[in-house]
Amino acid sequence: MTRYAALLRGVNVGGINLKMVDVAELFSSLGLENVKTVLASGNVLFDSPLLAAELKPQIEAGLRERFGYEAWVHVLDVETIGRIIDGFPFEAEREGWHPYVIFTLDQPLATELLDWQAKLDPQFESILPGDGVIYWTVERGNTLGSVFAKEAARAKHKATTTTRNLRTLQKLVR
Repeated sequence: MTRYAALLRGVNVGGINLKMVDVAELFSSLGLENVKTVLASGNVLFDSPLLAAELKPQIEAGLRERFGYEAWVHVLDVETIGRIIDGFPFEAEREGWHPYVIFTLDQPLATELLDWQAKLDPQFESILPGDGVIYWTVERGNTLGSVFAKEAARAKHKATTTTRNLRTLQKLVR
């Protein structure tokens, strides 16, 4: 059995409102074990003997059928999330700043997003590549209106990216 986290994209932030108790019930109905939701932003921990690549389409189909929305998820084992946390290249506890990790499934789009580093003012935000992720730090108060946030939020990235605060990820691996 492997302990996984499913990161649901756009849940309870963009008009897709799901009760985590209902999400947990769905995951259990899919045969996943030890299901636990973390926060209300679409983070689900569970155990399964299957591979992440097998779980992703099953979970997405289940979410689409049960809740009637275009569901996209990232499924990672908690060990991988731990390595991603350990690799955070910025000062995670910098006063007045947010530490984020953007999970990417499409390498060409990730490369395109990373090209924005040269256009960013490091006084307000910075990005760096990681293994399957983009690390992002941004001054508090500028998260949604920043240059990079606007680019990362474009519709073409919707199906292949999801963003989490580093602190949320830390809660997943505890």
